Amino acid sequence: MPTQLRHGDALIIVDVQNDFVAGGSLAVAGGNAIIPVLNRYIACFQALQLPIFATRDWHPPEHCSFLSQGGEWPPHCVAGSAGAAFHADLTLPDDAHIISKATSQEMDAYSGFTATQLDEILQKFHIDRVFIGGIATEYCVRNTVLDALQLGYCVFVLEDAIQAINQNTQDGRLALQDMVRHGAQLLHFQELVQ
Repeated sequence: MPTQLRHGDALIIVDVQNDFVAGGSLAVAGGNAIIPVLNRYIACFQALQLPIFATRDWHPPEHCSFLSQGGEWPPHCVAGSAGAAFHADLTLPDDAHIISKATSQEMDAYSGFTATQLDEILQKFHIDRVFIGGIATEYCVRNTVLDALQLGYCVFVLEDAIQAINQNTQDGRLALQDMVRHGAQLLHFQELVQ
């Protein structure tokens, strides 16, 4: 179903960082493939002067999610490291709002809303609809989407601009079903009315 972008919309790009794409310490297979699609969404939002947000893991060196600290992931996205940088091909505008998450050693955060100012800034811009894409579908994308729904936003998941880890082959598909069950709508780029 065609969707017209309008005042009150915001784009949220989740964790498109070097450590989550090819060559990264926690590389998601196919992660690089969504970057050109995300760039098309960025261009649309930029053309209409709609706000763009980018979340990033920004971990201290001994973060609780790391295997060495009893967590389930290899070290990744350590604050200030090359692995934590946004991928060079992602065309984030200079005025994009950067949201750093999981910045405390003792607390993990899959959602861009956990212990950040994301909701506060969205409210300041009078945003009521958010369009969410990025990495990884079943972790940070799903949790960001569910929190946005819980906070009362209308949420579109950019199905052509997300990528799952798929530790189990159905993880990404099941996460999408879960997001839709909670009220998210799925969107592909060609369904945007520009």
